[in-house]
Amino acid sequence: MDVKAGRWAARADEGTVVFLIGMRINRLRAVKQWWPVFAAMPKMMRELSQDPELGLLGARGLYDPPRGATMIQYWRSAADLQAFAGDRDHAHRPAWTEFFRAAYQSETVGVWHETYVLGGHESVYVNMPAFGLGAAVPLGEAATIGHRAADRLSASGRHAETAGA
Repeated sequence: MDVKAGRWAARADEGTVVFLIGMRINRLRAVKQWWPVFAAMPKMMRELSQDPELGLLGARGLYDPPRGATMIQYWRSAADLQAFAGDRDHAHRPAWTEFFRAAYQSETVGVWHETYVLGGHESVYVNMPAFGLGAAVPLGEAATIGHRAADRLSASGRHAETAGA
């Protein structure tokens, strides 16, 4: 990844979604029960990366060996996320159904998620390659948005107006 010199801020439109989803393996030796949950995410990510119209802007996986993994996803909107999650023709719905069937039979694996719809946000990247929200949405020079975090937070609702500036 190329380092983008200087100080930059992510310019995400209001309504952009940050979605965190993860799993925790509660019984490491019960591989047959937790492996299908673990293996479902790469299939979903392939599907999402091959069809930008589904609304995924970017994602990054984080691993917490030996028990867990988290995926940070950036979505165009909550409606896009919910449409993908509920559509029987996409990879998520069958995986979700299988997880809940397995979850009620044992406590081998747990799944969690958090959804944040951006109405205001603040992000700064200094001498970094594209990373996090800044890898999913356009970047602007931080100084054009504000020098202090409070300035950037108050300006974040105006990103759609200034994205081309």
